[in-house]
Amino acid sequence: MKTLAQTCDQIAATTKKLEKIALVAEFLKSSPTEEASLAAVFLSGRPFPVWEETTLQVGGALLWQLVQEMSGKSEAELTAAYRKLGDLGAVAGEVFDRGGKGASARPSRAPLGNGLTLIEVQAAFRNIAAARGPAAKTALVRELLAQMTPLEAKYTIKIMTGDLRIGLKESLVEEAIAKAYGTTVVQVQRANMLLGDIGETLRLAAEGRLSDARMRLFHPLGFMLASPAASSQEALSYFEDALVEDKYDGIRAQVHISGDEVRIFSRTRDEITESFPELPHALAGLEHDAILDGEIVAWSYLEEQPGRALPFSALARRLGRKKVSDQLMREVPVAYLVFDVLYARNELLIDRLLRERAGILDELLASRTSGRRARSSGQARLALGPEEPVLSAPVIRAPVFQASSAAELDQLFEAAQARGNEGLMIKDPESAYTPGRRGKAWLKLKRELATLDVVVTAVEYGHGKRIGVLSDYTFAVWDGNRLVNIGKAYSGLTDAEIAEMTKWFLEHKIEDQGFRLIVEPKIVLEVAFNNMMRSDRHESGYALRFPRIVRLRPDKLAEDADRIEAAREIYERQ
Repeated sequence: MKTLAQTCDQIAATTKKLEKIALVAEFLKSSPTEEASLAAVFLSGRPFPVWEETTLQVGGALLWQLVQEMSGKSEAELTAAYRKLGDLGAVAGEVFDRGGKGASARPSRAPLGNGLTLIEVQAAFRNIAAARGPAAKTALVRELLAQMTPLEAKYTIKIMTGDLRIGLKESLVEEAIAKAYGTTVVQVQRANMLLGDIGETLRLAAEGRLSDARMRLFHPLGFMLASPAASSQEALSYFEDALVEDKYDGIRAQVHISGDEVRIFSRTRDEITESFPELPHALAGLEHDAILDGEIVAWSYLEEQPGRALPFSALARRLGRKKVSDQLMREVPVAYLVFDVLYARNELLIDRLLRERAGILDELLASRTSGRRARSSGQARLALGPEEPVLSAPVIRAPVFQASSAAELDQLFEAAQARGNEGLMIKDPESAYTPGRRGKAWLKLKRELATLDVVVTAVEYGHGKRIGVLSDYTFAVWDGNRLVNIGKAYSGLTDAEIAEMTKWFLEHKIEDQGFRLIVEPKIVLEVAFNNMMRSDRHESGYALRFPRIVRLRPDKLAEDADRIEAAREIYERQ
């Protein structure tokens, strides 16, 4: 672990991509394969491989408490260090003093300098993940950190929190594996995509067996991502003819199906099947094993809005729940809108063109429809009203349109928004499916729902590149003669604007809460957002989804900012 931590420091010290890759490659090549495979996972900023469902379940508050306890520092000293460094791991590396409380906390069987191997660190991570209850987890984390030097503790905490912040992404680790073991980056990327395990990918590369990597059902693949397009004209500048779908306001979901077994994964590759218990039954029983890509949306059965997707705010109540009641399923019914197929008929389809995949998906869902009709008598039903039971959840082929001109795209865009959807997805019919990549083969065209002029009420110190500056702004609108918070944003301003505003906020703070300052309510911002939802988090009763700062409004006084009535009108209009 000591050598890995030293290597991480060297990686952080250079901004040059090729130097970072060379440092990682040298470390991997000089390590035994078992340790190198664990290092690849750790250098990707994770304690466990992507495909695993194992999590440490150790929060920042627990780690903060331990760092304070083991360093002997006061809350004020720790807060000051965090303001300067913006990262708890870096704080631990600075404040740990082996002549202080940390030394007394070190187990007697682990004398200073003994050093833990990466295999021992991984075993400790698994013990922490398996432990139940804060007390047990705290004891195990304390024991692990007490056996480490400050530098080792620094990077162990960074791995535990999921962010190394040394300018190293998993894609660079892939390049380092290729360099270390004399193979191509493309081969490494494909194997890692199929396995979801960069450690196992390294083992195959070390053995010259990358071609043995195989896709495994119920191990989620990366999602293909879309790039934003500013206009219809720009969208069609990348390809002449386009396949066009509505952009739905739900959550992306990859579904793995084998017979009656169905598992659903989010874009972060976490399993979310339990949050949508009505969907597996609706998806089970395909003619072939399959992996589908689509969107889970809240679905309307109301007479005034029959068969249409609802805003994300309606779906939010279903998210993050391990147990969903029948009542909640009745109140927030969902649908799965399918728009792509990645695997079917024992074939991985991601290298096929979108036009071909679309045909395979149509055939696959058609076979499901006929099969389900034959078994309809045994299908579970969910009563949404006293006299109107419906199928447990609809699985719908997302409608596809075609466009070859900006005028056609604009018409489709207006129609999509009239249906209550965010905008359009514009796709190159001749494109392959590239997991985890964001290129110009898929484009998204959407426009903000609205903008509000708001007043900044509180600011927070940033992280990473924004260490030491106040870059996260909480803002409010007027409710009568008082300001009520409605959102928080940290993107949209330039570095120069943030630096200038940091100086202003420090000079106009009302209350210093450590990481957060309550400031004089004088700064007006224009913020844009995708939609608005009801929320108990803010005094206003509303929250903005994906808010971003459009610009500072020095031309406006605080009293010129928008009122709660404007927010209410936007909410009702959407």
